[in-house]
Amino acid sequence: MKKETLLIVLGYIAICLLWGSTWLAIKVGLESLTPFISSGARFITAALFFFIIIKLRNIKVVTDKLAIKLYLIMGFFSFAIPFGLVYWGQKFIPSGLASILFAVYPFFVIIFTKLFFKEENVNVYKIIGSIIGFSGIIVIFSDSIVIQSGVAILGLFAVVLSAIMQAFVAVVLKKYGKKLNPVSMNLFPVLIAGLLLTITGLLTEDTSKLKLDNNAILSVLYLASFGTIATFSTYYWLMKKISVVLLAISAFITPIVSVLLGWLILNEKLSFQEIMGSILVLFGILTANLKGLMGIMFKGEK
Repeated sequence: MKKETLLIVLGYIAICLLWGSTWLAIKVGLESLTPFISSGARFITAALFFFIIIKLRNIKVVTDKLAIKLYLIMGFFSFAIPFGLVYWGQKFIPSGLASILFAVYPFFVIIFTKLFFKEENVNVYKIIGSIIGFSGIIVIFSDSIVIQSGVAILGLFAVVLSAIMQAFVAVVLKKYGKKLNPVSMNLFPVLIAGLLLTITGLLTEDTSKLKLDNNAILSVLYLASFGTIATFSTYYWLMKKISVVLLAISAFITPIVSVLLGWLILNEKLSFQEIMGSILVLFGILTANLKGLMGIMFKGEK
């Protein structure tokens, strides 16, 4: 196996495992911090880490007009708003359920890819795979949707909306962000998100409930270092190497990791429906990309 191919495989496995664990880390942090303060602290800490890495490695930060536009798009629609929605939503739904809901992400990547890359064919594999995948989501929520409270339903929609926004930004970056460094391109977006989320939290949330305990500190540090720096740097590096649709499959693997962690650590319910639904969702997205997996697994869009 070629060195770059090995790095791609290892990077792909890493983002699946790390992002699968972030849902649990978010849930743990929310026991001590409010949603916006928690997410804001995560990104401000990550921005500081990114700045240190950029300085130590002497990485160039591109600041032309296109780059600035992309930084603003990422700051608002890949970090600030989507993660604010995810953190808020997880106050009302289990971490495993939230990660499975986020698994609609690849379907919207397929849709936006078709819009941005006209040569991308929506073949029969993608149609069948989408049907199977959405069938899996129906199986997962066959029992739980009926019994959700009104606020919990809003939590569900918040996570789905977050996935749609991030899918859009991922395809935009695939098309226009090729010259950006995978590390330095995150600095301004996470700083923007961190400041916006923290200010929003201070203005709208009950800060008297904040607890600066081990759960809070460890959650923020883990999410900043592994859940932001390691994952997003690797993700954007992979985006330059493989198809954005294939890369999106990671969102269908992370729920399996998250559900298992929620079951093992937080004693969250692991139902038969969640197991079978997760299998169907994963099978669906693999089917949707079967042609690419067989032929051009490590090639991006032309």
